[in-house]
Amino acid sequence: MKTYSPGLHFIGDIEAENVAPMFDAKACKTLIDALITKHGLNKVGEVYHSFDNAGFTAAICLTESHISVHTWPEYGRVTFDVFLSNYENNNDGKGEDIFNEISAYFSAITVAKNILRR
Repeated sequence: MKTYSPGLHFIGDIEAENVAPMFDAKACKTLIDALITKHGLNKVGEVYHSFDNAGFTAAICLTESHISVHTWPEYGRVTFDVFLSNYENNNDGKGEDIFNEISAYFSAITVAKNILRR
């Protein structure tokens, strides 16, 4: 019988002084699409919603699982998570790279990072 380790689930809470990226769902989509391509992942659906005079929320479904991003520019905060299943490949390194790239994109000055082994 094969064994299966579902993978790592990265959960982040960011604080940043530059809130401009927290309003720009289109630029975040460009970044996430590039990360999906870079890591050979497979997108099956996505929703990006911008709030009037506020931040945005995004949920990207992957065959490997998901990425989500939620911004609150009025508080200088972003919460996000990255979960990539290890069903066909070990994606732990890819998940961590995506987590770090999203943190860098928002110019995080404070990052709370939680990792759950699923």
